[in-house]
Amino acid sequence: MAEIARRGVAILLVEQKLTIALKICARLYVTGHGRIVFHGTPAELAANPAARKEWLEV
Repeated sequence: MAEIARRGVAILLVEQKLTIALKICARLYVTGHGRIVFHGTPAELAANPAARKEWLEV
């Protein structure tokens, strides 16, 4: 998938394991209760502790 993305092809990846998504995604969309609750780059997610705590931490 990383090679396909490097070629400029968009990929929609639905993944529950955040570590996998962070390695290959340029943009992330987090859903909760049927709506998008966060969207941005992996760096923007890292800088947003409220979104991580509310939607991604167990």
